[in-house]
Amino acid sequence: MLAELKVRSLGIIDALDWSPESGLNIITGETGAGKSLVASSLKALMDGRLDEASIRHGADLARIEGVFCFASGSLPALAQLLDERGVPLDDGGLVVSGEFRRQGRAVFRLNGSAVPRTTLREAGLLLVDVHAQSEHLALFDRRNHLDYLDAYGGSLPAREHFARLFSELNRLSGELNVLEQAQRERAHREEILGYQVDEIGRACLRDGEEEALIQERQVLAASEKLKALTYETSQALTGEEGVVLSRLHQAREALRRLVSIDPSLKDSLALLEDAYINIQELARDVQGYGERLEFEPNRLDEIDNRLDTIRILKKKYGGSLATVLAHLAQAEGELAEIASSGESRSVLEAQVREVRGEMGRVGDELSQSRTLAAHKLTIATKKELGELGLGQVVFEVKLTHRPDPGGIPLADGIYAYSRTGVDEVEFMVATNPGEPLKPLSEIASTGELSRFTLALKVALAEADQMPVLVFDEIDIGIGGRSGEIVGQKLWRLARHHQVVCVTHLPQIAAYGDVHYMVQKELSGLRTVTRLREVKDAERLKELAAMLGGGTSTKPAAGAAAELWEHAQQWVGKQPL
Repeated sequence: MLAELKVRSLGIIDALDWSPESGLNIITGETGAGKSLVASSLKALMDGRLDEASIRHGADLARIEGVFCFASGSLPALAQLLDERGVPLDDGGLVVSGEFRRQGRAVFRLNGSAVPRTTLREAGLLLVDVHAQSEHLALFDRRNHLDYLDAYGGSLPAREHFARLFSELNRLSGELNVLEQAQRERAHREEILGYQVDEIGRACLRDGEEEALIQERQVLAASEKLKALTYETSQALTGEEGVVLSRLHQAREALRRLVSIDPSLKDSLALLEDAYINIQELARDVQGYGERLEFEPNRLDEIDNRLDTIRILKKKYGGSLATVLAHLAQAEGELAEIASSGESRSVLEAQVREVRGEMGRVGDELSQSRTLAAHKLTIATKKELGELGLGQVVFEVKLTHRPDPGGIPLADGIYAYSRTGVDEVEFMVATNPGEPLKPLSEIASTGELSRFTLALKVALAEADQMPVLVFDEIDIGIGGRSGEIVGQKLWRLARHHQVVCVTHLPQIAAYGDVHYMVQKELSGLRTVTRLREVKDAERLKELAAMLGGGTSTKPAAGAAAELWEHAQQWVGKQPL
């Protein structure tokens, strides 16, 4: 509820400090006294807009501050908004302030934190609904109609369930889109990798192969020279002109005779024997190497072609054969991952189908609940309209679904959806018999507008979560008999909300839980507005003045007492 309102330098208000009560707060006063300035100041505070001409003459700025108190957890949407905007929320309280300057930008604060106008307005829409002549009301904004209907029909838990499914579907769809994009990229990547694996694989490369081929090529290219050197070496060791083995043989025989005489040379003989044997083996190896040497032009071409292949692969995939083989292993591993990614897509697609199916089930339940609530709200509103003398007005809650092949499946088709379900809701009205139904915002008559607003608000009273309702001269175009009914309905409405009503009808004022009177006074050479509570005899005097056209005559006083007594009897009979 609004616990305190402070207004400085607004119109003819110099300084106003007002602490309204819970229930129905009535504000009355003479025409031009400034009683509507209370509603105007609240409206300016909630939407952050004030005409510069409304700033009191001689003042540089107007300042408005509202202190709101509410039970912890009673306004979850407001708590969430403030948390998202980084505004600290005191336990059960919120201070909203605005400074409107003649020059420069207005400054807005929530609990002391500066906020932009958009945040102020978002918070205002959750705190106060100002119903004034020709104003664009929250009730008339079709975007709010679904909220009213769901609160009225008790569908908010199912709607929250649907919203969670909506978020989950968005998450899964996002992952699927990323995966599909990745798969499109992977398809191109797979084609490239497949070519690379095939190209490298067909080469059948072996680690160390290049060095071996280079060595073999060097040998093949020098085969004639190698043969000549082999022959020369062989001839020197064992050939006709070779003297190495023959001289070693002679030395071995001589040393054997020495050892037979002096065994101390036995080790020397062993060394000579080994040398002789090694030279024999060397001679055989060189001879065998020479016999194996053959010039093979075809083999040389094969090696050159193979080395060209390796050189090309190295240029494409790395600076060495080892790097090429490493690239092959990496490409094969990546191809295996791409092949397994199809399984992830299948899992995601199955999850999407499951969530969409659940959304269809919950969305169907929501639609059925809303259809039933719409029927009940239509009946309740029709009853209230009849009691307010608007029995000819036709009210209807219009529910529509928009077919969409990309939507979610319901029992009777596939429909577009949003976070709130598949239903689009709008309150429709026909004010005169025979006229077509039109959106609620198109009601033209001021009197009908006020009474219709009240009728719908009373019908929605328990479901509407708006803490503060302000009705600025809701009685425009309403007579005495209708005024009494309006007063009763406002009183009922005030059992669920804090209601502020600016009125000129005593039939309405008599039902207030508390009554305030606005008066103009002279303060020095300036006119100022004062707001004060009237009680008991003074309240009856004010009612009498309202009945007597501004003068509290004896007949008017008697009528006021009778009106007051009647109202109190009616209130006393109402269930708590």
